[in-house]
Amino acid sequence: MTDARALLHAPFGVPGSGRVRYGAAMALFREGRMSEAQLEVYREASAHDGRDPAPILAERGLPPVPGAEAGGPLRSLYDSARYYLLGLVHPGAADVRAGLPADPGPERAVMPLPNPVVAAWLDPALDSVARTHPLLAQAIRAAAQHLHWVTYDAYPRALIGDAFATGHAFASIRGEDAPFTAADFDLGLFLIAPRTLYRDHHHAAPELYAPLTGPHHWRFGPGDALHAKPAHDPVWNPPHRPHLTRTGATPFLAFFVWTRDVNQIAEVIPADDWPELEAAAHA
Repeated sequence: MTDARALLHAPFGVPGSGRVRYGAAMALFREGRMSEAQLEVYREASAHDGRDPAPILAERGLPPVPGAEAGGPLRSLYDSARYYLLGLVHPGAADVRAGLPADPGPERAVMPLPNPVVAAWLDPALDSVARTHPLLAQAIRAAAQHLHWVTYDAYPRALIGDAFATGHAFASIRGEDAPFTAADFDLGLFLIAPRTLYRDHHHAAPELYAPLTGPHHWRFGPGDALHAKPAHDPVWNPPHRPHLTRTGATPFLAFFVWTRDVNQIAEVIPADDWPELEAAAHA
């Protein structure tokens, strides 16, 4: 499925989704994959975000677009994540692209696992995302209940702190144990509760953070000053680069990508100013 075919399934009822579907149909028409009569149906439907072109096609005796059948919420999430991530500019863009094929292969069964952090904070985060990226927010919201959400417990609690240890969750979308299988690669969603310090740490895996909410504060070495970064400003961490995140009033929601060495354990880097940074988060 090409990106255009994925966008052909923009969720109905979301403002602007009719135009998105028509734009995708136009791209397919130019590729010779859609007739002029089929394109006209998508043009007419584009003025109504809640109108499904499929019944109109059938009513006029026109066939559906080949291969344009919806692939379910997890496939829609993968396609939406891929489309979003491939539009970002950062030093690791080529490695990220290499791990995100247009066709991720068959979907495998994973056991959905709810999580209290997700229950408390995903909806407020998505409400923020929807202000600028409503289709992306809709795709995440529809797929969230089908994901296996995990609270990472490999960090020593005394080092990482209680707030982060109980205030975050992540779920893989493409990876070794994800709905779409990949070796030594991991794409997923990462959620952190508001006003939480994710203390200085590092890992062997090269990492992309693509924050969907913001602003949040970052630093890239113990003792360095924190800098606010807005939503949709990607952060690329080369292997073993120290990094810290302090979330703001809005929950932190991001796509993350580890492009290799995904089974190497992350380690905390002790710093003396954590109590001060945590107190400032609640000031």
